[in-house]
Amino acid sequence: MNLRYRLGKSNVAYFYLNRPQAHNALNMELIREMRQALREMEGLRALVLTGEGKTFCAGGDLKWMEEMTKQEVSGRMKDAEELALMLSELNSVPFPVIGRINGPAYGGGLGLISCCDIAIGVESATFSLSEVTLGLIPATISPYVVKRLGESNARRMMLNARRFSAREALELGLLHKVVPDDKLDDAVEEEVKAVMRCAPEAVSASKELIAAVEGRPPEEVLGETIERLARTWETESCRQGIAAFLEKRKPPWISEKK
Repeated sequence: MNLRYRLGKSNVAYFYLNRPQAHNALNMELIREMRQALREMEGLRALVLTGEGKTFCAGGDLKWMEEMTKQEVSGRMKDAEELALMLSELNSVPFPVIGRINGPAYGGGLGLISCCDIAIGVESATFSLSEVTLGLIPATISPYVVKRLGESNARRMMLNARRFSAREALELGLLHKVVPDDKLDDAVEEEVKAVMRCAPEAVSASKELIAAVEGRPPEEVLGETIERLARTWETESCRQGIAAFLEKRKPPWISEKK
């Protein structure tokens, strides 16, 4: 298995890129396994994405890339489409994706991180958008990386494959928190616990809301945000959450059996 995954308590799933001998580099098998696993994840509260071994993800597998140079354009397009769809599906799942960045990430690894809603990395990790050193471009990951870093920072990192540290990744917004290597699990667990305090229905709706308003001027989305809020008051989560607050008790999504 190129992807190992398990379902933990309270419907939190853990995905492990499982090619440590290849530094968890992406190949077609891993990409397809990721897409299949995402399709099977229904009713999740959160997903934790990480890598086996000491590397998060070294980008695209060089043997796979070599095979692509021998294909017709149509074959290369099909492979690129699989990767693009996997990133799109990971980016748009209706539950939070928490990146457990356990080591270096290059190329496509930064694409995966940029699709995570929350990314926690170890101090020892290093990062690079390394495609141009191979004569390639970071095409399928670019919508997510540029949005995450901003155009100016993306130009700096994409055009010279500059290697940068976890601290700089934090400053750039690629990571949300950097911790000592031996504190990674504790930091990820804190993020999971924070998610578990929140109503799943409201978290999913908030993720949709962010995607809907991002990059649009406030006056353009005024009516849409009013309607979204008005409809939220009709949800069971809203009724339960307000009732629990007024009655000084925990809402049902917190009191679920662990």
